Amino acid sequence: MCGIVGYIGREPRATEILIDGLRRLEYRGYDSSGIAIFENRSLSIRRAVGKLSNLEAVLRDRPLAGRVGIGHTRWATHGKPSERNAHPHQAGRVVVVHNGIMENYRVLRDELEADGHVIASDTDTELIAHLIDDRLSAGSDLVRAVREACGRVVGSYAFGVLSESDPDHIVVAKHGGSPIVLGLGEKQSFLASDIPAILPYTRQMLFLEDGEFAVLSEDGVQVLDGAGRPIDREPRAIAWDPVSAEKGGYDRFMQKEIYEQPRAITDTIGTRVLEIEGDLDLNGIDLSPERIAGIRRIALVACGTAWHSCLVGKYMIEQLAGIPCDVDLASEFRYRGPILGEDTLVIPVSQSGETADTLAALREGKAQGSRVLAVCNVRDATIARESHDVLYTHAGPEIGVASTKAFTTQVVALYMLAVKLGLVRGKLTREQGRQRVRDLMRLPRLVEQVLQLDAEVEQVARKYMHAQDFLYLGRGAMVPIAFEGALKLKEISYIHAEAYAAGEMKHGPIALIDEKMPVVVIANRSPIYDKVVSNLEQVRARDGMVIAIASEGDDSIAEKADDVLYVPDLGEYLTTVLVTVPLQLLAYHVAMLKGTDVDQPRNLAKSVTVE
Repeated sequence: MCGIVGYIGREPRATEILIDGLRRLEYRGYDSSGIAIFENRSLSIRRAVGKLSNLEAVLRDRPLAGRVGIGHTRWATHGKPSERNAHPHQAGRVVVVHNGIMENYRVLRDELEADGHVIASDTDTELIAHLIDDRLSAGSDLVRAVREACGRVVGSYAFGVLSESDPDHIVVAKHGGSPIVLGLGEKQSFLASDIPAILPYTRQMLFLEDGEFAVLSEDGVQVLDGAGRPIDREPRAIAWDPVSAEKGGYDRFMQKEIYEQPRAITDTIGTRVLEIEGDLDLNGIDLSPERIAGIRRIALVACGTAWHSCLVGKYMIEQLAGIPCDVDLASEFRYRGPILGEDTLVIPVSQSGETADTLAALREGKAQGSRVLAVCNVRDATIARESHDVLYTHAGPEIGVASTKAFTTQVVALYMLAVKLGLVRGKLTREQGRQRVRDLMRLPRLVEQVLQLDAEVEQVARKYMHAQDFLYLGRGAMVPIAFEGALKLKEISYIHAEAYAAGEMKHGPIALIDEKMPVVVIANRSPIYDKVVSNLEQVRARDGMVIAIASEGDDSIAEKADDVLYVPDLGEYLTTVLVTVPLQLLAYHVAMLKGTDVDQPRNLAKSVTVE
């Protein structure tokens, strides 16, 4: 997750405004930051690794003054944190800041290097600067050069671009889930990836849509369509208090975090995907054949929502990598006397990295000689520091107590681990690896598509909000997704909800089903689809109300369910993420309709640091 700020005006205030804007985005976390400023119509760049205070120290030693500039904060996903990987990135006359991911990064890099370009960083962002500079050299003006360069890029992105060929403008491009806000002031214009960064300077804002471009000058902002034609768009007056600003215009933090999932998943993937090779680079984690050959078993440990991600991970690792997995509630792990050792890889999973029970399980694993590979969201958290290796999810801060984006990014991280293990162990062929990573790269855009079900899910929530009990059913890898759906509902709406493997329904839970019981059935296409439908029909035979989560194109399910929510099909494992989203929305809307505190549900805390 990255932050972008830009300023152009008559007064030489660019450095002051950029640093202030970056500070207001500091909640996003920092691995590095930087700014680029026009000084006497030439571009100067300052960058620093670590928190914003490090960049401020650099600027005290080597100050910049100008009236045009762009700034960036980075949470590293495209190359390790370092000054050379920090934004802004420059190629020739062009400087770029970027949020998002270029899916065809490897192809473009190979082409540029073959043409003689020297790529100075490990990032995908630098490539867009080279592409734009090439088009300028071919005679295009800056706006056209940006449009032509973006035509070469596949993925989700938001760019801010400066060029010494046109020092009186900032050009902006947007595609996919990366947000862009444009601010209008008196003889000044602003650019940001989030409203709070520029709210102190203007409340008149425009929002760039997918496939659009913008040109900022001191006289205003011009929005252009994909063909470069002007778009007449009226600015909106933003009347937010500080807390509303942090929520980015959403009603609740939980809602904001549900909608941040395409971006969070994009950042989890980062440039870990080697698309041409059909492989993954998991940021220096030792997954060499020699290391993996010594692993006979994997122990996944976590609490709450993270435990559900581990249950999904068990399916993925066992099926894709062929390694037996145990999944334990971290609170029970030590007390059952687990048998571990050097041939066991212990994987603690935690959003905060401070969960007391999960930390104790980690230490138990290390005490018995096991190697520990943590899946964690927060850099330098205790669990991350005490593990041998860490696979960071890069979900960004999660304020809502009920986890949403942390869960889906954990599933994505475990999927990448399963694929990598499968490739190293020869359980997946290189072509199978290519298909797996292609599916992975499609996931963020499909999550965006599923989020468009929001209004439909709200109508379903209105229909069932007064129910006293809910039952959730799934099979295979969807069983833990049913668990997660039930947990979300009970956490924030205080409605009693239980989840079962659908095949277990007749072993007890079927006794609860009557005309007052909504039953959420995950009935996506899978090898056991017919069995799930059979379970669904058993619910209908007892007058239960069925809410089905089904695969797009499955028209027959509508005859068997009271309500159907359709999601795309992305295979047995990544579809778990797509199914999770409507379950999150259902819980959210039921809770909002009931008037409960969605962000801070009673009796719960975000990070459980005591046993």
